[in-house]
Amino acid sequence: MRVLIVDDHAGFRQQARALLEADGFDVVGEACTGAEAVAAVAELHPQLVLLDVQLPDLDGFEVARRLQGVNGGVDVVLTSSRDRSDYGSLVSESPVRGFVPKAELSGGAIAELLG
Repeated sequence: MRVLIVDDHAGFRQQARALLEADGFDVVGEACTGAEAVAAVAELHPQLVLLDVQLPDLDGFEVARRLQGVNGGVDVVLTSSRDRSDYGSLVSESPVRGFVPKAELSGGAIAELLG
């Protein structure tokens, strides 16, 4: 599965890339802002976007909404260093496949959400 990782922290992007590639995912690119994410999806055509909720320009919920219309839509999984419960109903009301806390990120966790 082709994956784009979107996070404003380079260290997390590196860690996520290593974890996902070890589990057989094909990481096709990285972005550090919401605007870069939208452009990268249009250019790289990933099947999945691993998307940080807190970005410097747009929050992950707004980016997920914008990605709905790009390339016929793409699966989005949100991630954060905070718990899902910190976002209330925002996760369930957004057009995403799910949420994985950064501390629990793994290929298996992603595959379970996409299952």
